[in-house]
Amino acid sequence: MKSALKSGFLKMSLNIINVSLTERDYKPRILFNTRNLQLAFYTFLVFTSALLCFCTDSAEAETREYWIAAEKVEWNYAPSGQNLIRPSMGLDVWGKALVYEKYRYFQYTDATYTTQVEQPVWMGILGPQLHVVEGDSVRVHFLNRADKPLSIHVHGLQYNEENEGADMKGSGAAVPPGDTFTYHWEADSDAAPGPNDPSSIVWLYHSHVDAVAEVYDGLIGTVVVTKKGMERAANDPRPKDIDKAFTTLFLVFNENDRKIVESGQSEAYESPEEAEEGNLKHAINGFIFGNLKGLEVEQHDRVRWYLIGLGTEVDMHTAHWHGQTVLNAGKRTDVVDLLPGSMVTVDMTAKTPGNWLYHCHVADHITAGMNTRWRVIPKR
Repeated sequence: MKSALKSGFLKMSLNIINVSLTERDYKPRILFNTRNLQLAFYTFLVFTSALLCFCTDSAEAETREYWIAAEKVEWNYAPSGQNLIRPSMGLDVWGKALVYEKYRYFQYTDATYTTQVEQPVWMGILGPQLHVVEGDSVRVHFLNRADKPLSIHVHGLQYNEENEGADMKGSGAAVPPGDTFTYHWEADSDAAPGPNDPSSIVWLYHSHVDAVAEVYDGLIGTVVVTKKGMERAANDPRPKDIDKAFTTLFLVFNENDRKIVESGQSEAYESPEEAEEGNLKHAINGFIFGNLKGLEVEQHDRVRWYLIGLGTEVDMHTAHWHGQTVLNAGKRTDVVDLLPGSMVTVDMTAKTPGNWLYHCHVADHITAGMNTRWRVIPKR
């Protein structure tokens, strides 16, 4: 491409200026050549600009690779064993059983799947967050270490049917236990922030062999796409115009019919009705009653919140911050509506120090423990 542009420009320039001059037409030819030299110069600028754009696009486009495994785990919804928001109220019926057999996505450093990438504590049950820049290609190497067929289906990014990770299309739609599959996705302009979006937006991914069961299993993660030119560096695709970012999933995990880990049950349920309610864990990132930790920022930090909603008809959530407002697509608010399948990105500047509540504002979700705290540390 570069050599073709260069050759074309040289040929055009030589043809323009290679004019034989005689003494009789010397002056008019000087005028003619001056104009053509100007044309050659402008042509040079156009070709150079096109070449620079081509080279810049080629240099900035990256292929991001991730190694992810699905594994069976035991998950505790309240590791402290306490209601950390209102200790005197206890955990009520939702605390009689806290530990269940579940599944999670884990990120590894390479194809050996031996060194796990550590996640921030605030991510809870969420799988690894994948960061890409508009224009990037994404390669996700998936290893199924669990005991049933699983997949990875991504929202928002572009893929062909073989890489959909769903709908029984191709071998990536149901990867058997012990097998691997590499998903190929593209973060093109349709996956990137739109005109009213901030510099990055969030997309879901989850297993889609039995999508309902596997969401409740805990096989959920996110992809953040940063607008081209807004990444921190070529090897750091996170947006450069923020200081901190958090992702929070609002979901009532239905643990009915799931195996309770014996050591994780303190009391027996008194009735089928109580068991049905107690096994509905109204969680933020898989934790209840303030057991989600790590949502800490410094005063004046520019903070981006990626909000996710999943579930069924009971999963009508209203994420609410005490102590600060946010901008949602240019609208000032402190409550954001989330329905199942919602993916919303909002921004705030953390101004007032404090240990503030962060919770769903639906009344019975508050009662059932869909709450935690976010902390603003005073600037020194």
